[in-house]
Amino acid sequence: MIYVDVAVDNKSKYTDGLFTYKSPVDIRPGDLVTVPFGSGDREKKAIVCGTPTKIDCPSDKLKTISEVVERGFLSEEAVKTAVWMKQRYGIKYHDAFRCFIPTGKAPKAGKEKEPYKGISGKYVRPESLTPQQNLAVSEIISAIKSGSQTSFLLHGVTASGKTEVYMESIEKAVSMGKTAIMLVPEISLTKQVIETFAGRFGKETIAVLHSKLTPRERYDEWRRIQRGNAKIVIGARMAVFAPLKDIGLIVMDEEQESSYKADMTPKYDTVDIALKRISYYKGVLLLGSATPSVVSYYRVSQGIYRLLTLNKRYNNTPLPKIEIADMRAELREGNTTIFSRALFTGIEEELSSGRQCILLQNRRGYSNFISCRECGSVIRCPECGISLTYHKSQESLICHYCGRRFPVPKVCPECGSSYIKNFGIGTEQVEEAVKRFFPAASCGRLDIDALKTRKDLDRILGDFSSGKTDILIGTQLVAKGLDFENVGLVGIIAADTGLNIPDYRSCERTFQLITQAAGRAGRREQRGRVIIQTYEPDNYALRAASFNDYGEFFREEIKLRKFMEYPPFTDMIMVNFTAEDEENAFRTAKRCKKYLENSRGKKEEASILGPKVSMSFRGKDSVRFYMMIKCPKGLRNKYIYYLEEFNKIIIKERAKCSMDIDINPYSAY
Repeated sequence: MIYVDVAVDNKSKYTDGLFTYKSPVDIRPGDLVTVPFGSGDREKKAIVCGTPTKIDCPSDKLKTISEVVERGFLSEEAVKTAVWMKQRYGIKYHDAFRCFIPTGKAPKAGKEKEPYKGISGKYVRPESLTPQQNLAVSEIISAIKSGSQTSFLLHGVTASGKTEVYMESIEKAVSMGKTAIMLVPEISLTKQVIETFAGRFGKETIAVLHSKLTPRERYDEWRRIQRGNAKIVIGARMAVFAPLKDIGLIVMDEEQESSYKADMTPKYDTVDIALKRISYYKGVLLLGSATPSVVSYYRVSQGIYRLLTLNKRYNNTPLPKIEIADMRAELREGNTTIFSRALFTGIEEELSSGRQCILLQNRRGYSNFISCRECGSVIRCPECGISLTYHKSQESLICHYCGRRFPVPKVCPECGSSYIKNFGIGTEQVEEAVKRFFPAASCGRLDIDALKTRKDLDRILGDFSSGKTDILIGTQLVAKGLDFENVGLVGIIAADTGLNIPDYRSCERTFQLITQAAGRAGRREQRGRVIIQTYEPDNYALRAASFNDYGEFFREEIKLRKFMEYPPFTDMIMVNFTAEDEENAFRTAKRCKKYLENSRGKKEEASILGPKVSMSFRGKDSVRFYMMIKCPKGLRNKYIYYLEEFNKIIIKERAKCSMDIDINPYSAY
C-alpha cells in the first residue's frame, strides 16, 4: 500500500487543498484517478500530485483510491507547474489544474474535428535570411543545444522579418527532436500564423489551441498533442499549457501585449508560465516585439534576458514617415472636425492614387478624463501620477488607484483657459465622419462590436486585403501584425485617449500602439506615412514614436517608473472583495488591510491603497471593493502568503464575501 496526495476536481473554496489517499497499486504524479470524496464518498476525478511529506492521521482512517482512469494523463512537469501556479498566484488547485486539462468530455464517436479546415498553407520561403536574421537564429539554436535555460528578447522593427526567425528556429529545434510552442496575442491573428506555418511545416505537424475552438475541437487537438502527433503548437495564451513533452522553444510574438495576462480566474501571466515550463526542460524562451514591454527591456539591462536585434526592415523597405498634428493649433485656426488638415489631405491623396488608409481610434482605451483644449494638459492625481477619471453622477474627479477625490475645475489649472472638458471619441464617430467627408470611399470597421460571428473577421480583413475596402477604421485590432500591401497612410485619430487612461502603463501602451499601427504603412516598395493627432504634441512617448526611437522612450519611462515606484521596481498586487452586501465587502476589505499591517509589523515595506469601490465591476446583485498593494521587489511572495492566510480565515468563518488576487494587473480600476 502506498500513500499519495491528490488534487480533487472540486470547485469549492472550502475544500481547496491536497488530500492524502491510499493506493493498492503503484501510481505516479500526473495519473488521473477517481476517489471517494466528502462525507458522502461521492466519486470524484483527481490528479495525483506526489507523495505526502507527512501523514496527520492513522492509515486506517485514510480512504483508498477507487480507480486509475488514465496513467500519464498529465506530465510530471505539468503537475509541478500547476502546484507552482497555486502558490505564485494565490489561486485554488482546481483553477490551476484546469489550465492544463481540455474542457468537455471525450467524444463518444465520430471523426476528429480539424479546427483549421480550409487553411491552404500559403507560404513562400525566402531565398535566404538576412545577416541579422542568421545571427539571431544561430544564437537561439546554440542556446537550445547547450541544454541551459535561456531567455531572449528579439527587438525587431516592424516588417523586419521576425516571423522568419521564429520559423527557422522552430524548424531547427524540431529537427533536434524537440517540440515548440508559437504564441500570438490575439485569436484574430491565429489563422494568419497557421496559414504560414502549415505552408512551411505541413498541417500534420502543427496543432492549434485557443479559446474560440469548440470543446470538441479543443479536446481533439489536446489529445493529438498529448499523443505526440503534433510537434508544434500554435495559439493564443492558453496554448502555453499545451501537453507537449521535451519543449525546446517557446516563442511569444508581440510579447508586450496585455492579452498575454489573463484577467479572469486564474489570473496568470503567460510569460511567467512560459519561463517556468522552459526552466524544467532547459529550453529557450524567445520574446519578440517591435515595441518590447518596459519590464522585458529592463530585464535585458539586468542580464536576465539576452538581446537580439533586427533594426532594418526586410528588403530594406524604408520605415514610414511619422508626423504629429497639433490639434490645439487646428482648433485655434477654426478646424473643429476630428480630422486635422494634414490627415484630411493625406486621405484625399492616398485615395486618389489608389492606395488604402487605416484609421486607428482605440476606443477600448477610452477613459472619461478632463483635458484642456488650449494647452493640452490633463488633470492628474498628484500622488499617483495617473489621469483622474471624471464621474458625472458625482461631479468629481477620482483617482482609480488611491481613491482620492477632487472637484472638477472650472478653468485649466495650468493655463487658466475655460476651454476644459471631458474627452472621448469612438470608432462609430470616426466612421460617420469618413462617410460624410469621403462619400465615394468604401469603408470598413474592425472592432469588437463589428465581430458578431467567427466569419466576420475573415470577411472584414478579406475585403480590405482584396482592395474592396478603401479605408479601414478600427481599434487596436488593426495594429496587430496584419500585413497589407497597399496601405499608404495610417492615421491615429486621438492619441490622447491612450495617453490618459488611468493606468501607469498609459504612455507605454500608447508608444506601442502607435509604433505597431505605423508598421502597417508602406510595407512594400513605397514609403508609408503616419499622422498622429494629439492635444499633447510634446509628450515624450509621442515624440519618441514619431522618431521610431524606442531607446529614448525607454530612458524617459524607466526614470518615471523608478521615481513613482511602479513595476519593474515594484509588484502591484490587486486584492478584490466581492459580496452581495456592500457593507460586508467593505468591512472584509478593511479587515484584510488591518491584517496585513499587523502581519508585517512596524516595517512599512509596502504601500496599501484603498479599499475603494470598483467602478468598472458589473456583477449581478453584488458589489466589489479593491485594494492595491505596491510591493517592493522580493516581498511579493511574503504578501501573497499573508493574503492566503487571511483568505483561510474568512473561508473558515464562511464569510459571505469572496476574495481574489491579481498580480500586476493590466486593468487597475
